[in-house]
Amino acid sequence: MAPPQPQQVHLSPAELSFLRATLCQDPPLRFDHTKRPNDFRSMRAECDVLPGANGSARIALDDGTEALVGVKAEVERSQWRPSLEARGSGLAGDAEMRDADDDDDAAATGRGQDAWIEMSVEIPGFRDDDALPVFLASMLTESLLASGGLKDRLYINSRFHWKLYIDILLLSPPLSYPLALLSMTTHLALLTARLPALKSEQDEDPLFDDDWDAAVFLYPKSKANAPDDKPPVIVLAMAVGPNIIFDPCMEELAVADAVLAIACANATASSTRARIVSVRTIDPPSHLTPPGVPNSMNSATGGTVPASSAEALTQRELLANSGVWTPPRGGMKRGLISQVVKMVVEEGGVAEEVISALQAIELG
Repeated sequence: MAPPQPQQVHLSPAELSFLRATLCQDPPLRFDHTKRPNDFRSMRAECDVLPGANGSARIALDDGTEALVGVKAEVERSQWRPSLEARGSGLAGDAEMRDADDDDDAAATGRGQDAWIEMSVEIPGFRDDDALPVFLASMLTESLLASGGLKDRLYINSRFHWKLYIDILLLSPPLSYPLALLSMTTHLALLTARLPALKSEQDEDPLFDDDWDAAVFLYPKSKANAPDDKPPVIVLAMAVGPNIIFDPCMEELAVADAVLAIACANATASSTRARIVSVRTIDPPSHLTPPGVPNSMNSATGGTVPASSAEALTQRELLANSGVWTPPRGGMKRGLISQVVKMVVEEGGVAEEVISALQAIELG
């Protein structure tokens, strides 16, 4: 998938070649010299920053990029569906109804709809219908829906449901690719989101408790072994030469061979061990940069311009070993994708580190 880029990094072919050479060495020398390949940028985060929202969060990275997310829930009347009517009228069987009565807080699996979640992304300098905000909203919505649990939590009864509005605002121009930042901020906002406690029963018109202290969390904290008990988080990883680098800055993305966006969530509520929700490849801006010209092909430095197209093709094939910048071509090999995924989901891996850090922010 080729997403629009928030901005192009204006580096000369010589600078791109040097940057790539430093990232390809062992160990790689990153743009921020203090970071290791799997290190993330430091951030400042806070929750419940919008008093009128059901949930909210704000995260600022050390490079100045800052995001704010607000979650708002409204009650809507559900469209009639035979499956829901059957469950609500008892046609689904006494056993199912008894299970539902035993755990009123349990999510009704399979009853949610994708349309119950609406997400918008606003970026300074971009219109709402520009390619970048639309693409980022699509990626974030896809990961939330792929996790399978959120939309089922919005079910009230066969006649009503919650409509969840997730509004994402990038408070600063995108100094780096903002997908991971927006995902982490959305994660925190959803963890802190609460819904009024339901007082009515079965298919009655919804009646809620006015006491906000009695409100229940959208992601309940009391389910000890419930799967998918946290919203997913998107981790950005790039491959450059033999190395894999996480949380790349814009300059590092400018020389990437391939980029992966991996959405992951914890396997159980009692563990931070991660599982994969979705994986997407992203075309880095390095594919769009022009190639460098070696001195042997530059007439301004005494070189010889190719006389024929066949000769030019031969010389272009030699550029890979000439030391000048050559844009990477092709996608990511399966073995490399497998290696990145393993580094994300393994015990003590990148995803576990990110989920644990966000959980500490929520509890703090």
